[in-house]
Amino acid sequence: MFKKYAFEACIASVLFIVLFFVILIQIFGRTPLFVGPVWTEEAARWLWVWMAFIGIAAVERDQAHLRMGFLTARLPAPAQRGLAIFFDVAWLALVCHLNWIAWGSIGRTWNNEAVSLPVTDALLYAAAFVGLILIALRILRRLIDGHRDTRSEAEVRL
Repeated sequence: MFKKYAFEACIASVLFIVLFFVILIQIFGRTPLFVGPVWTEEAARWLWVWMAFIGIAAVERDQAHLRMGFLTARLPAPAQRGLAIFFDVAWLALVCHLNWIAWGSIGRTWNNEAVSLPVTDALLYAAAFVGLILIALRILRRLIDGHRDTRSEAEVRL
């Protein structure tokens, strides 16, 4: 049942559902129905960050991110493949550099406690670290697999 979906997409979906309910608690907590917990605002931000980074990794799996290919589409197939490899290597280098920054941020914030959540601030920066690791793994897999196009023929024709 879940084989056609990346595990990253499933995790991002679960995070979205949890985010939805946290925001509902926050909304109803601002009405006379009940006093809302103070942690919902910070938890919503953190869930959003985690969902975004995991979601980017899910999009990277299918190469479904927004791109403009009107110039490269006019090049011969070997040139298109060479450019794709070049861009993937550059993207991988950037992801590795950003991951190094995320790792440093985790170390710097390890002893800081969140404002309203009983966890360390490093957990927030861990979202970038985990998401970027997943993105790097997808890029490496694409490079190792010989840069085959994962899109269907119908999508390529569009």
